[in-house]
Amino acid sequence: MRQRWWSLTAAALLVAGAVVPAGPAWAAAPTFKVPFPCNQSWSGQTRSDHSPANAIDFNRTDDLGDPVVASAPGTVDRVTDLGGTSYGKYVRIDHGGGYTTYYAHLNGFNVSVGQQVGYGKVIGWVGSTGGSTGPHLHYEQRLDGADIKVKFNGTVALYWGTKTYTSGNGCSSGTGSGTVDTAGSPLTVRSGPGTGYSSVGTVADGATVTIGCQTSGTTVTGTFGTSSIWDRIGSGRFIADAYVYTGHDGYIPNVPRC
Repeated sequence: MRQRWWSLTAAALLVAGAVVPAGPAWAAAPTFKVPFPCNQSWSGQTRSDHSPANAIDFNRTDDLGDPVVASAPGTVDRVTDLGGTSYGKYVRIDHGGGYTTYYAHLNGFNVSVGQQVGYGKVIGWVGSTGGSTGPHLHYEQRLDGADIKVKFNGTVALYWGTKTYTSGNGCSSGTGSGTVDTAGSPLTVRSGPGTGYSSVGTVADGATVTIGCQTSGTTVTGTFGTSSIWDRIGSGRFIADAYVYTGHDGYIPNVPRC
């Protein structure tokens, strides 16, 4: 008799499990991405004495005022300034299914409550508000209010320690092209977006180049005026846009920012 009772109970539970919808905790997690613009690299630190423990602190050189972007599509449900305590200025995004993300210690806001955001949307800027001791972004992922280990593109972040994360957030698949025009002289290729970076070669006048992304750097006066835009034409290879004819006055549409 006892065996039959167990079998009936188990069968009832299996049927119930088949017909009762899963709760929020069973909802598929969003595909979260690094909360910074496309191709930017940031140092992310996790530590067991952090509050909450699973949060990540992001830093890079001279990061005060750098843009912070939504790590997944959702609805902004909190834009709050706690003054000189705790998170200071922070934004929370509701991604559905019980998932939320927090962006704390911001220098300022670029969104409002109720606003729909997608990948790459600037929600604020890196700051040092609240209980921060220096500029950085405090970032969290939560499920049903409880902090969880952060994942980017489905992969769990490094716990515990420091790791460099390169953003694929808001990246366009497009590339651009341009023609180098220096009126004769070869154009110096730099290892970074500025004249202070080391030379890693040259590009001939009249050469056509493929531009993978663009960023700002040293201001240069060239054939096409004065510009701080630099074009990446390969890994660790940048040229001043002021010497490149792209057909656009400024950044090229649909080409990602480095």
